Amino acid sequence: MKHIELYDTTLRDGSQAEGISFSLHDKCQLATRLAELGFDFVEGGYPASNDKDRDFFLRMANESKAEVHQKICAFGMTRRKGLKADVDVGLQALLAAQARTITMVGKSSRFQVEDILRCSRQENLDMIHDSIMFLKAAGREVFFDAEHAFDGFKADPEYTLECLRAAEAAGASRIILCDTNGGSMPTEIYEIVRKIVAGLNIPVGIHCHNDCELAVANSLAAVDAGATQVQGCVNGFGERCGNANLISIAANLALKKGYDVLLPGAVKSLTDLSRYVYEMVNLKAPANQPYVGKSAFAHKGGMHVSAVNRNSASYEHIHPAEVGNERRILVSELSGRSNIVAMAEKHHIQNDSLLMERILEDVVARESMGYSYEAASGSFDLLVRKCSGTVRSHFDVEKYHVNMIGRNKGDESRINTEAIVKLRVAGETFYEVADGDGPVNALDSALRKALIPHYPSLKKLQLLDYKVRVINSEAGTAAGVRVIIESKDETSTWGTVGVSENVVEASWIALTDSFEYKLFKDGI
Repeated sequence: MKHIELYDTTLRDGSQAEGISFSLHDKCQLATRLAELGFDFVEGGYPASNDKDRDFFLRMANESKAEVHQKICAFGMTRRKGLKADVDVGLQALLAAQARTITMVGKSSRFQVEDILRCSRQENLDMIHDSIMFLKAAGREVFFDAEHAFDGFKADPEYTLECLRAAEAAGASRIILCDTNGGSMPTEIYEIVRKIVAGLNIPVGIHCHNDCELAVANSLAAVDAGATQVQGCVNGFGERCGNANLISIAANLALKKGYDVLLPGAVKSLTDLSRYVYEMVNLKAPANQPYVGKSAFAHKGGMHVSAVNRNSASYEHIHPAEVGNERRILVSELSGRSNIVAMAEKHHIQNDSLLMERILEDVVARESMGYSYEAASGSFDLLVRKCSGTVRSHFDVEKYHVNMIGRNKGDESRINTEAIVKLRVAGETFYEVADGDGPVNALDSALRKALIPHYPSLKKLQLLDYKVRVINSEAGTAAGVRVIIESKDETSTWGTVGVSENVVEASWIALTDSFEYKLFKDGI
């Protein structure tokens, strides 16, 4: 089985994406995780550009395991025009980073050399050669990232090949061809890579940007043409439209093309890795991301669900577990009986035809009121239990009340929120008051004060997300709203839903459903 090297540049190229920033701690944690999963190379940053990247290399050299440190690469540029390599501060910073491997970017396009760099073609060749020779003499392995290689090859193939051969002659161990502007087509990538591979004596890699939404396809085309290293970022992060998504590339190479990538079994960790990085940069993961998205193996249409129940290959190209994901059956007004059966089985409810019809009727009726269960598995579980007669309320609400009092203090305006709840739990009445940052937070705090003494496991319940959606906007301020609350404990995540013309009541319905679901889930 042929091995394809995966080179991750999330911490450098990925961090150039709008809205993404990694702390020093984040960089160290992610670099270690990537290395331990089997990514062959992890680019840590550009040590000549900022203190954080310099500190990263210092910390990784001093604190990381040897097998992790060996995979850490430093990124830099060829020497500046008019300077000797040994006095170039950028090259000196690369040596100070103590990385075993250095990735050196240089121009490989005649247009870029003459119009942007504004130097002669020969000087650019000398810059490539001198920089790599300098680093090689210091005992470093050097990869040459040929910037604008494809645009350059299309315009002047002879000069682009001269640049690549200069890097090879200087001792580069890999030549990586960069589709820097992200404008090439897969057929172009394939043909150019094939020609360049035939003209060089060292391994060739590929580095694609996603400006035409073809970065993954272009990377795979390059591998088909003979490239043995793929550079990219977790989740496709990167400047403009992003870089090639290494999550999809790793899955495609391993599961579709049969290549050896990552450590044995690590492909099953791709979903966890993807979500870990989204969480690290505080971004919501897109549900429709291939392989690892929440909706990647979600089925809503009744006909689809019926077929998947018979044979998952009918509407799934792989088994979700191969990448650490899971199948989800969605319930809505589009559902058929198959959806209900599948969801009921998941919740260990016996397949009773009358019960299934009753559940489906209830779902359709409630969705006509504005309810949606696609992102509310907890509320759906409770609905199934109610329809089957297996539900038992863990607490009864006698009343709840929210006070919001506005106060002006000098030039500042402040609103204090207070919630009052009166509940009956196991025959006892609890009356609790709590302050909060808004009505939902106050109600949550009051509920916890009343329930945790009786149900200590609720200490593990956390509210992750809160969404409000207007259902019938034509009604103006009298419109109904749908509130979805996402919650989690130490083992799983679930959603609950509430609908009302009053946003506080909709929130209360979703909130109490979350508490009830947690208690049912714990077998209480």
